[in-house]
Amino acid sequence: MNGLHLMAELHDCRCESTLMTDAAQLRTLAEGAVKAAGLQALDAIFYTFPPHEGQPGGVTGTVLLAESHLALHTWPELAAVTLDAYVCNLTEDNSAKAHALIDRLLAAFGPLHTEKRAIHRGALTQAQDPAL
Repeated sequence: MNGLHLMAELHDCRCESTLMTDAAQLRTLAEGAVKAAGLQALDAIFYTFPPHEGQPGGVTGTVLLAESHLALHTWPELAAVTLDAYVCNLTEDNSAKAHALIDRLLAAFGPLHTEKRAIHRGALTQAQDPAL
């Protein structure tokens, strides 16, 4: 289960507003970013939420990868997006591909502010964690 889990919170996104409200458009972007990063999409599901209190609904989407997953969530009323990409490193180190995927999505959304986190999963060994 060795892999890299990247998460990003995008604020003040300057992309076309439809990218945050149109499930089909977001799916096209996500699947294109997955392919460009050299990862393999197996399936995808994207859903646009109905308008709420006069604001357009956001989109939640997931792309199932042979290497694990990509999840995206948009908040058009806040011009915000969250990204979650996890790639396994079973037969090769896919870390560079995970970074390329997130970087491509960041470029598409054009956030003014971004918070990123990286977690190396499966990296702890008994020598590093005495509780194991």
